[in-house]
Amino acid sequence: MARSRKTRAKTQTKTPPAVSPPPPEKPQAAVAWISVLSEDVLRDILRRLSLADLLRAALACHRWRRVAAGCLPRAAPLLGYFFQPVKTSLPAPIRETKGAHYDAVFAPLDASSPRLSLDFAPDASRYELLDCHQGLLVLEPTASVPKAVHRRLLVLDPATHRRALLPPPPRDTVPDDRRWRSSRYYIGSALLSRAHPSKLCFEAVCFAIDGRHPRAWVASFDNGQCRWRSLPLAEQVVVDFDPYWFDSFCVHAAGKMYWHICNSDRVLALDAATLHFSYLQAPAGLPGICCKYRIGETPDGRLCTVTVEDQVMRLWVRGEIRSSYDGWVLEREMNLRKVYDTVPSLPRDMRARVASIWVTDIDAGHKDRLFIQMLGYGRYSFDLNTGKLEPLPTKNGKEYGHPIFAYFLAWPPALLAAEY
Repeated sequence: MARSRKTRAKTQTKTPPAVSPPPPEKPQAAVAWISVLSEDVLRDILRRLSLADLLRAALACHRWRRVAAGCLPRAAPLLGYFFQPVKTSLPAPIRETKGAHYDAVFAPLDASSPRLSLDFAPDASRYELLDCHQGLLVLEPTASVPKAVHRRLLVLDPATHRRALLPPPPRDTVPDDRRWRSSRYYIGSALLSRAHPSKLCFEAVCFAIDGRHPRAWVASFDNGQCRWRSLPLAEQVVVDFDPYWFDSFCVHAAGKMYWHICNSDRVLALDAATLHFSYLQAPAGLPGICCKYRIGETPDGRLCTVTVEDQVMRLWVRGEIRSSYDGWVLEREMNLRKVYDTVPSLPRDMRARVASIWVTDIDAGHKDRLFIQMLGYGRYSFDLNTGKLEPLPTKNGKEYGHPIFAYFLAWPPALLAAEY
């Protein structure tokens, strides 16, 4: 009896077996939900991403890459600006001799932009910037050589760290080269076109004055090979002044390339499609006698000219109407006197201001913005829409040099560009 009670008590106090939790759901179900998204839904999601995140998403798989290619913006994104710093200038009328050469640097557009540099090309420190176009930089040596001698060209892709060193054009590209060699005056070089963003395949152009006429040479670079060809002498264009007054760098605008001429009311144009030279007359209404103006492009792609002479901003666009000046139409005019009054220490005297202030370029990255040089007081950007004048930063006694090149990513990106 007692034994049966003990057995019953042990049976009643026995711990019941533990109940195991159900197994966790496998993650394959979540993956399945993503895979069943239609392309329209996936496209709507990808369009909400920033450009950097969109490019990362394109690397997920072939399907996402195909959909992401249709979500790209049409215009190439602006990443920032390349320029060569210069020593901070002194106020007019003090003129300094040419200072030390500083390596080209990159100023990113904002905090999300990549920090590009030319550190991948150590020899770039011996070169100076001449052009920036379609994701490529063109540089030429800083070493002094006779003006009759063509330069080597260093072409860099800062985004992919690819580079090419182009030799000067061979003399036999011009059949009667010996005839022109003694009178030749080399002006500058620029990028003409780029075939595909996934490859270092491009065309560059350099031009010189042979006798009294311009002549261009075109370099075609592909698969590591460079081939030069010369173009016929542009006999219809006469250079009746010292070629020294040409700018060595060009401005890309409205399908052409323009070289400014110091103290001249015309610019030399090269059509990028036909490779024909011609002069373009500046607006007849330009004030002053020094012709401080710049050629550029409006946000809607029209050719324009701008000046800030006499403390007034004037902008002409190319157009043929009854009130036009030689094909130019005055579209905007703005008095800048009160704007200039906000600059600390800037002289109040108008003559002193006219001697110290001029427009250096139309910003190719934001085409409704100007770069203005105030000698001895820094370089500024001026927004045509807001009327806001902002100083460009200086660092260690150095400021933005001229020109300031807007750097756009080669477009479309190589991983999303169709092969040709």
